[in-house]
Amino acid sequence: MIFDAIQEWFQELLIDGIISNLTGMFDTLNTKVGEIAGEVGMTPSAWNSGIFNMVRNLSETVIVPIAGIVLTFVMCYELIQLIVEKNNLHDFDTWIFFKWIFKSFCAVLIVTNTWNIVMAVFDVAQNVVSQSAGVIISDAGPPTWRPSLRTGASAPCWGFGSRASSWDCVRRSSLSVFSW
Repeated sequence: MIFDAIQEWFQELLIDGIISNLTGMFDTLNTKVGEIAGEVGMTPSAWNSGIFNMVRNLSETVIVPIAGIVLTFVMCYELIQLIVEKNNLHDFDTWIFFKWIFKSFCAVLIVTNTWNIVMAVFDVAQNVVSQSAGVIISDAGPPTWRPSLRTGASAPCWGFGSRASSWDCVRRSSLSVFSW
């Protein structure tokens, strides 16, 4: 009788300790995930608008013109190689020029929209981070089997693969914690 009371008291003590530790751990985890998601999920303009505007200005006034000059040389070289390769147009195929025009069009389109492409990558990444942070915060919570531990009904034991009584779960988990 007295041993049952001591066992019940010790069981309640362990259950309350385990549940409060898990609850505190999940609350801290949710807080940190929220803070990190807020920092990582910022757009570049919201993070530092001065640097964002400077990089955008450099991209539009320096990088795109240099890329246009390089693209011009590359496309002219490729056109010359196409003409020379076909024996100075003695073996003439019109599809060669259409292929060259299509390549040039795609290259010019990519170069002129480089900033939009980069910002689209940042927007997609921000969207993924904000959605995953919401899922992590809503799903990360303490175990929901506290009532079954209190009533002595069967509850899942971590790492034991079977269902056992609540006292066996508490005893096994406390033994595994203390054996580290």
